[in-house]
Amino acid sequence: MAVLAPVPAVRGTRPRAALTRPGSSPRSGRSSATDRELFDRLQRDGDRRARDELAVRFLPLARRLARRYAQREEPFDDVLQVACLGLVQAIDRFDPARGVAFSSFAVPTILGEVRRHFRDRTWAVRVPRDLQELTLRVSREVEALSIELNRRPTVPELAHHVGTGEEQVLEALRAGEAYRATSLDTPCCRGEDTTVGQLLGDDDIGFDRAEDRATLGPLLGTLSERERRVLRMRFQEDLTQARIGTAIGVSQMQVSRILRQAVGRLRLAAEAPPADQRVP
Repeated sequence: MAVLAPVPAVRGTRPRAALTRPGSSPRSGRSSATDRELFDRLQRDGDRRARDELAVRFLPLARRLARRYAQREEPFDDVLQVACLGLVQAIDRFDPARGVAFSSFAVPTILGEVRRHFRDRTWAVRVPRDLQELTLRVSREVEALSIELNRRPTVPELAHHVGTGEEQVLEALRAGEAYRATSLDTPCCRGEDTTVGQLLGDDDIGFDRAEDRATLGPLLGTLSERERRVLRMRFQEDLTQARIGTAIGVSQMQVSRILRQAVGRLRLAAEAPPADQRVP
């Protein structure tokens, strides 16, 4: 595929795009005849030169459509290359025999390719297609109104100019934050070593332990001193039943019986209703 490079403008002369305006309406009869001749050569003979010449003639159309989606987050050159790809696809698919102007056929093809690029290649988090398009419209209005008002526009002002509700504008603004992902290693403040990842919250198991201690505290009061000691040695110090038996002077079988009775008494105490709720 030929590389579609922009035609530089020479000082003191008009750019070639301003002279020919391919794809604009109305076109001169001579230019339209030239387009038909090039398409005939391309489809009849497979002339690659005719294909390249058509691409150059309609390049300003692709550039003009790409500028609709120009934004700071996405380089214009990347958007232009995608628009040029859509232009080449339109040239290959166009059928002059249908009697439709090429620009009428090419514009939806080019815009579809550009929108597909933004939908599939540029978002860090996938959001619905209609929300993506609304986010792009809101982003363009924010830049235009900021210049016009010399301040950032409010949500009601954006909703009025975009022609949608305030809730939809807020949703689009929140979705715009998902356009680019921020690395967890990014410094949170200039000149500091603290990163974004270090400021993220984590699961704190201390709350669960505090709740367990608050529940077990009153229940342990229902056990004898020896039962509490055996439970502490088994579940806190992680000693075997044989070592526990040696420490308290009983057999391993007796240790097992003490543990079973103590756990059963704790379970009954936990399932019993509180004293203030018991039926007299």
